[in-house]
Amino acid sequence: MAIDQRLKEIIETQKDVLKKAALLISESIEELKRKALEEKRTLEEVIEEIMEIALEKKEKEEAMAMPLLGEKFPSIEVQTTHGPMRFPEDLAGSWVVLFSHPADFTPVCTTEFVSFQKHKGEFDALNTKLVGLSIDQVFSHIKWIEWIKEKLDVEIEFPIIAATDTLAAQLGMIHPKKGTNTVRAVFIIDPEGTVRTILYYPQEIGRNIPEIIRAVKALQKSDAEGVATPANWPENELIGDKVIIPPATDCETAAKRPKEYQCYDWWFCYKESN
Repeated sequence: MAIDQRLKEIIETQKDVLKKAALLISESIEELKRKALEEKRTLEEVIEEIMEIALEKKEKEEAMAMPLLGEKFPSIEVQTTHGPMRFPEDLAGSWVVLFSHPADFTPVCTTEFVSFQKHKGEFDALNTKLVGLSIDQVFSHIKWIEWIKEKLDVEIEFPIIAATDTLAAQLGMIHPKKGTNTVRAVFIIDPEGTVRTILYYPQEIGRNIPEIIRAVKALQKSDAEGVATPANWPENELIGDKVIIPPATDCETAAKRPKEYQCYDWWFCYKESN
């Protein structure tokens, strides 16, 4: 295998990029000498280039921080079961549900992936893309979804990201006291790439997929109508499927509210959804 290809694999590795790059150099001196000769460079220049590439990769991942609500999801270049992806740019214009899972070939994760796929039509109807993620390598993802299709007769149609453990940790997907497996994190990202909802579940508890669908619907309703949605919407115990008007911020508006909407008080008014 050519040294450039081996370096590329190191850059996409799970961890210890600098250590593995140094090991590649120590084991490939003769090959590096030939490469330097062919490219009319010194051996030192070739080695320096390799370490600079590895260091740039390490610094880029370490500089990344977990995105918070209202922030742009950081741009990442990843390998997926559907090929390379620049996330979230490649999905711009769509809502995105990015969800991490602890590991391939585990029972709870398998039930979640089957459920996400079973509900994929509902996400499609909401212009929402599904993207899975764990630190398993892409060949593991591929084998796992083959197993799901063969054993459970369910074809997983959405991509799964093969993340490095450094990347997953920087995105807040690894619990420091739960080993190196990713937690069950969910990021709901709007068409502009902004994080709108973050959900976390422990490894022991599978997610409720209809609740994630409800959250997407509620966000889209809020954006479209400038309203808020109540608890358990659209089946709230007080106002049913109606939506809440944002509270008044001045005395004049507060006095008008009970005349314009149904209200319990001027600060708690609601209306029929459009």
